Amino acid sequence: MTLQSTYLQGSTFAFLDIETTGGNSSRDRITEIGIRFWRAGEQVGEWQTLLNPETRISPFIEGLTGITNEMVAGAPLFEEVADTLEEKLKGTIFVAHNARFDYGFIKSEFRRLGRLFSAKVLCTVKLSRRLYPEFRRHNMDALIDRHGLEAVQRHRAMGDVAAMLSFFQYARSEKGDEVLERAIGDLLQRPSIPSHLPLDTLDELPSGPGVYRFYGENDVLLYVGKSTNIAQRVASHFSGDHSSTRGVRISESLRRVECTETAGELGALLLELKQIKALKPMFNRRSRAAKNLVSIELRETASGYIQAQLVREIEPHRLGDYYGLFRSKRDAERALSGIAARNDLCNRLLGLEPGEGGPCFQRALGRCQGACEDLEDVRRFNLRMQIAFHGLRLQTWPWKGPVGVVEYDESAGRTDILVVYNWVHVATTHDESELYDLSFRGQAVSFDLDSCKLLMKALSGRDGKGRTIIELPAIGAPDVLMP
Repeated sequence: MTLQSTYLQGSTFAFLDIETTGGNSSRDRITEIGIRFWRAGEQVGEWQTLLNPETRISPFIEGLTGITNEMVAGAPLFEEVADTLEEKLKGTIFVAHNARFDYGFIKSEFRRLGRLFSAKVLCTVKLSRRLYPEFRRHNMDALIDRHGLEAVQRHRAMGDVAAMLSFFQYARSEKGDEVLERAIGDLLQRPSIPSHLPLDTLDELPSGPGVYRFYGENDVLLYVGKSTNIAQRVASHFSGDHSSTRGVRISESLRRVECTETAGELGALLLELKQIKALKPMFNRRSRAAKNLVSIELRETASGYIQAQLVREIEPHRLGDYYGLFRSKRDAERALSGIAARNDLCNRLLGLEPGEGGPCFQRALGRCQGACEDLEDVRRFNLRMQIAFHGLRLQTWPWKGPVGVVEYDESAGRTDILVVYNWVHVATTHDESELYDLSFRGQAVSFDLDSCKLLMKALSGRDGKGRTIIELPAIGAPDVLMP
């Protein structure tokens, strides 16, 4: 049975492209808009204009687009064409290649005028991925080359519009109306979202990794989360019935969604931890700040037996001399009790019983092999202690100085280099050349238990993901302060 066509026959598609002074919609401005309107297989009009961005166009952008400061000097301001543009786009499907960029700039320009703009948005990058999943690259140059599309003047609005429409028509011809209709329907279908959010909230979110934040009335931070696909994860918060009272409360309170993109999952995890602890969102189940970490140190007594002692003064450069990091004395003692019970070790030498001389209480129960009375061979007892504590031994920092951990998001063309030292995330750069300009001399960074555990797992490869690690000079490494 043939799928009844709705979008391809009943909707007007506005294929739109813009040129801008840069890539930041909150700071940069539009210099050109081009649109071609398509309905039921035919082009039904077009509209194009240069715009005066009210700021200088850099030489790089002039060279890229061919749009010069002289060309836009006498062009209209956005506010002069805003009514016309809004009327032309009313009721259409807003189509763009990497639509988040173009749509975000159009919304920002209307926002500067104190006006809201909203439309159904179709991204031809996502459409290409849906129709041609066997290919890795879906930028416009790749589509032109792969499908043999007619060459156009790239980085000018109407040239890019022509290429986009050409791809759309090619895909329709090759895949057929039924397949294209279903793909468009899937991409345009929006999950239900909280009533206080703009309908296009999800359209503005990236599909790559990063951290997202939910804000309520008066910009109160409600929740911080992370994902390898921000848009998908945020949408999952809103889909279907909420399974918890907390979910319902977040949904009812939500007024705004904000995000920070990262190049990979590790960067997102570290940023999420940092923001949860620093910003204290209302609905996150926060890990308690470890203000007074406790660890275990093994020391030899006068009689030669190894004894466990709780310590609060931990030296980061000799982590390998300590066993376990605990948030409280009670947590550390609970761990010691478990070790004693599993290994028949003396509670007194583990610091769990006071007193000197005579059998410990566990000895009377047959759970101690006599070290408290000097009855167990010293070498045998010490070996059993070392074996029992081996799994808790902290990993000494294996490099001479800081390292850069490289993460790369190919789809977004983004590189993050996470600078890490003594299991502390110190900084993030985006270019390897920046690493050698960093100076940490005199800088102190705070140790965080949760980040430490995460980094130990990631940098040792225990999370199953290979990573590129760049060693940096030890000179000027930051001081790590234990809480």
